[in-house]
Amino acid sequence: MSWLQLVSQGGSQAGRPVEGTEQSDDQLLDAYSHCVSHAAAVLSRSVVNIEVERMVETQRGKRSTGNSGSGFIFTPDGYIFTNSHVISGAESIKVTLPDGQVVKGTLIGEDPHSDLAVIQVWAPGLVPAILGDSRTLKPGHLVVAVGSPYGFQSTVTAGVVSALGRSMRSQTGRLMDNIIQTDAALNPGNSGGPLANSRGEVVGVNTAVILPARGICFAVPIDSAKSIAVALMRNGYVRRGYLGIGVQNIELRRKLSRFHEIDNHGAALILSVEPDSPATRAGVQEGDAIIAINDTAINNADDLHKVLIEAPGYEACTVTVVRHSEKMTFACTPLLK
Repeated sequence: MSWLQLVSQGGSQAGRPVEGTEQSDDQLLDAYSHCVSHAAAVLSRSVVNIEVERMVETQRGKRSTGNSGSGFIFTPDGYIFTNSHVISGAESIKVTLPDGQVVKGTLIGEDPHSDLAVIQVWAPGLVPAILGDSRTLKPGHLVVAVGSPYGFQSTVTAGVVSALGRSMRSQTGRLMDNIIQTDAALNPGNSGGPLANSRGEVVGVNTAVILPARGICFAVPIDSAKSIAVALMRNGYVRRGYLGIGVQNIELRRKLSRFHEIDNHGAALILSVEPDSPATRAGVQEGDAIIAINDTAINNADDLHKVLIEAPGYEACTVTVVRHSEKMTFACTPLLK
């Protein structure tokens, strides 16, 4: 029966649900709930609450003050991801494990520029979270944030990836690139907890919210966090080559890739170049798309960050870019910061 015939009969059936609609809606809701509950169940075995004590200067002298946040175990031997702003300046660190056991945490290292830190605990039976691939994320993908704010274990919120490739300033003023924006609510105390996909694989480390706004929350991609973690676990700190640029991920046109014989599927598009920076002195410009540094392909901002973390400072490197449709190479000497 057509819509016109239905109206001509006085709309006797108008307003009735289409046969099977209620059942399909229930099935969709159940599928959504199943994804969220599955991810939460997987992550709840790895999410911890972190309480720190620090000394602060007051007019009456020093006094102790507390702070708390979340984190998650990512290795069987007790290494835990959290935020730098959660543990910065801590005199002592207490970690409440998923089974309720409270143990001492040891700071391995922190990187305020990316707002990431790694601590370690010693306890039997730790279950590490599964680290996923943040490069597979797309706007609209379902994500689940799990935290342990103020000791309320396994607090779960869900939402979608609102945008990718965002840039924001860390507390040190450094520009953080390739940040994930999500509307999965981050409550106070959720900082440092995992952001996961529907399979319960960690794709980001929750880091910040915009307080005046609702539904604007940010996470550091897990691919960037992995590189930071390696440096922190090896040295206790991160030193990176500094070019003085802000970048965003882009895809390369297939025609352009074939013409220049480029194997990359993407590049790091330069959005800004700081005055008197190594990039400026080398001749790199806004709008250039970085495709390689030395012999390493740059497919995205994570590749760029990884190279700069591993690259020694004050040594010349070759930066290959695509400017409009032309492939160009520049000699650049990163500073070490």
